[in-house]
Amino acid sequence: MVSIQHQTVLITGASSGIGAACASAFAEAGARLILAARRRERLEAIAPALVEQYGIAVHPVVMDVGDRAQVEAVLQGLPADWQAIDVLVNNAGLSRGLEPLQQGSIEDWDEMIDTNLKGLLYVTRTVLPGMVERGRGHVINIGSIAGHQPYPKGNVYCATKAAVRALSHSLKMDLSGTPVRVSSVDPGLVETEFSQVRFHGDQDRAAQVYAHVTPLTPEDVAEVVLFCATRPPHVNLSEILVLPTDQSSSTLVHRHS
Repeated sequence: MVSIQHQTVLITGASSGIGAACASAFAEAGARLILAARRRERLEAIAPALVEQYGIAVHPVVMDVGDRAQVEAVLQGLPADWQAIDVLVNNAGLSRGLEPLQQGSIEDWDEMIDTNLKGLLYVTRTVLPGMVERGRGHVINIGSIAGHQPYPKGNVYCATKAAVRALSHSLKMDLSGTPVRVSSVDPGLVETEFSQVRFHGDQDRAAQVYAHVTPLTPEDVAEVVLFCATRPPHVNLSEILVLPTDQSSSTLVHRHS
């Protein structure tokens, strides 16, 4: 394990779920954290708690990754001692709806594309030139099993995650000859707010997704993300598909009676 103590790590979607778990994991490893999310109140709760528990520096920023002007303004306006980002964790993402494409909500499609795909592009495009110029850096994209195996009614969400997978591969090729690394960590079922968001707050329907199964926790995924970031500089973990033991594919999930 290579130390990332005092390195600067930017995590998007850091206010809950996998993003918040990554924040804790990197804080415990001694990194300096830029935590980006839309929900100010969540950031204002998480940031001081990490500072108190781990004694690390945290710089929270309210930012919607799907808003290009906002991304550029926030990231280009970081204080001078926060500008040199060593690790970017592109975690911000969501799913909306679970309908056949012919019945899908175009508003839901736009939100998924803006966040999962365009948001990842906006943040990476803003941060990456500095990594290349400094000759160090690591981009870690949070993908999904949906990017490997599409499933019924997952149409647009699956398409955005397939795009993230393709972008991760092509980005590594674009960076050939530089020491900047690119990883994609692609989870299966993780119990977070994901299903509540997908079903527009329908708690009962969301609970059924994880019924009678032992899903991954956000901390399980965060451990893998941290593992990617702490390999020796000559090691690039390009793609990791991580599933709960109860899940064999995007649609084959063993549920206990």
